[in-house]
Amino acid sequence: MSLKGKTVIITGASSGIGEATALKLAKEGINVVLTARSEDKLKKLQEKIEKENGGKALVVPADVTKKDELKNVVDKTKEKFGSIDGIVNNAGLMPLSYVKNLHTDEWDKMVDVNIKGVLNGVSAVLPTMMEQKSGNIINISSSAGRKIYPGGAVYCATKAAVKMFSEGLRQELAPKFNINVTSIEPGFVDTSLTETITDEEIKEGLLSNFQEMTPLEAEDIAEAIFYAMSQPKRANINDVYIMPTEQEQ
Repeated sequence: MSLKGKTVIITGASSGIGEATALKLAKEGINVVLTARSEDKLKKLQEKIEKENGGKALVVPADVTKKDELKNVVDKTKEKFGSIDGIVNNAGLMPLSYVKNLHTDEWDKMVDVNIKGVLNGVSAVLPTMMEQKSGNIINISSSAGRKIYPGGAVYCATKAAVKMFSEGLRQELAPKFNINVTSIEPGFVDTSLTETITDEEIKEGLLSNFQEMTPLEAEDIAEAIFYAMSQPKRANINDVYIMPTEQEQ
């Protein structure tokens, strides 16, 4: 299905998977709405999309943990482009830590961004999509949402929540409102997510294992997102589970 001229909101668009997705979608003729907390980074990405790629991009800074700010993103999007055809709920944190070390502030942040941020994104766009009886909701989960590992208890729990929420959404929305929902579940991706890790035990152990493999690139995930969104409306891609070739588990 051609998506040219459609409009998609991308959270966490200032770097990593969000940035790569914005570039990919804009290249395919999609209007992209860039949102994150860092306005400077978003404006640089907007400039790249518009001047280098000839695409259309709108910058609306927002914190996904704040419902009012995401509602403003929706209002600005409709004002500029007239519709909302998709959202990529990409914003996320991964400060892995062992539970015994009680990094409770980091637990709270992960719940707020990884779970509530997705809920807020969906609640912001849903009235418009239901009225249109069309749309694509892409939620970035993780392979960590399928399997647990030491140091990932809270992070894995948040990504499992996103995976389950996505399937619940699909069951409710796809048959009645023609809104497709996909959970994207990557393994280890070469992004800045690991920079949020403060637990020294994790840095010494788990991360050293990741450094020995060739990770996925953010562009690989952007391609998976575009694939899911570009299917004919009769086909809902429920999950995209994508792993580095060298990652065992």
